[in-house]
Amino acid sequence: MKHFSAILRHELRSLLLAPSTYVAGVLFLLLMGMIYNGIIKDYSTREFTIGPAEVFFQAFAVPVLFMVPLLTMRAVADERRLRTLETLLSTPVTAIEVVLAKFLAAWVYYCVLWLSTIAFPFLTAWGTEQQEVARVLIDVPAYTGGYIFVCLSGMLFIATGIFASSLTRTQLVAGMLCFGILFILLLGPKLVVTQDFGLWADWLREPLRYLDTAEHREDFSRGVIDTRPLFYYVTNALLVLGLAALVVESKA
Repeated sequence: MKHFSAILRHELRSLLLAPSTYVAGVLFLLLMGMIYNGIIKDYSTREFTIGPAEVFFQAFAVPVLFMVPLLTMRAVADERRLRTLETLLSTPVTAIEVVLAKFLAAWVYYCVLWLSTIAFPFLTAWGTEQQEVARVLIDVPAYTGGYIFVCLSGMLFIATGIFASSLTRTQLVAGMLCFGILFILLLGPKLVVTQDFGLWADWLREPLRYLDTAEHREDFSRGVIDTRPLFYYVTNALLVLGLAALVVESKA
């Protein structure tokens, strides 16, 4: 893995120089800003049983479905289209080094974008003179747990995007494939659990609840840090990255 740091620096530099990176970042912040603004307006007109931080993280699936494909669809697909992947792998570089570098670069940027949204509650609290309102807005346990969940689950989502990109030479196909897989990961378990398939399928409900990202998000945004989601996201991210490395090596 001695060449890994050089590849990672190259990937981070490529992300910083790509105009699409900044377009995706601006779109993400605009979308999350609109969501947060809508939450604050709702809080000013009616009462809620949970804090605004918990409501804010309930919308995490929306940016995930469009941000992750944008960040990852060109990762391997573009390399294969330009035939630079074969050249890269002809040097003393392994497929796993290439995949890990592309994954870490996209994941770091993904986490930075999410962490930048912490400015929303601070700016809102700064604009109010009521200390009680400011304390409600800056819910430290909820934001801490929420951001841990976002970065943790992002490992699996970004790994999925890298895997989808490794399967094709076309960015559009990679993006659509990533979107489809993420849609199943995010909404599939919840949709299946809420359906009534009879007694024969009841044994599936508990395992599917373990895979439900919505339940993980609720626990973390309440400040409850559970090790089971940690195991789920880390191990599955590593598994998906391993599959992506195998695909890259076989098609190089």
